[in-house]
Amino acid sequence: MGHREDLLEGAKRCLLAKGFVGTTARDIVRESGTNLASIGYHYGSKDALLAQAYVALVESTGDAFGGGGSVEGTEPGSLERFERVWSNIIDTMKEPGSVWRLSMEVLALGDRMPEVRDRLATAQREAGRGLVPVLMGGREEDVSDETTDTLGMFYLTLMTGLIAQWSFDPRTAPDAEQLTAGLRQVIAAAART
Repeated sequence: MGHREDLLEGAKRCLLAKGFVGTTARDIVRESGTNLASIGYHYGSKDALLAQAYVALVESTGDAFGGGGSVEGTEPGSLERFERVWSNIIDTMKEPGSVWRLSMEVLALGDRMPEVRDRLATAQREAGRGLVPVLMGGREEDVSDETTDTLGMFYLTLMTGLIAQWSFDPRTAPDAEQLTAGLRQVIAAAART
């Protein structure tokens, strides 16, 4: 690996151990075995590196959403698929040291980290785009901007709320079965109108 990749891997480890605010450039350098100048050369700033490291962590966690085939045999867009995918997502929130606690740090302290917040705000749209095919089938590259801005943002809003609830109080946070029951109620109410 070169310095760029070493920095990214070191930053990921630092984020998981210390969070955004607690991670210094020196921590990243120490963890990656590189030097301070490498951060600016390859990423422009520590915050830009941390934002990219966070996105990489989320992407690797996102691979679990389809659950290694756990959604196979379910109809895309079905309530069964909905429940299985959200169960997989919630499982990633239960893990000790979950990457999702970093999302809460950005929400709470975003004004202290404007470069991180701005870079992650841009990545949100693509996260919504990525959730659509997991739940509805198809390929991410075929998801239109309109679908991303409606259905993708709906799923991302649901996910952000779950992250907040699981971070705040895992004992009372909803599971996938409860979410699906709630969705059934919404569908039934909409069908009556």
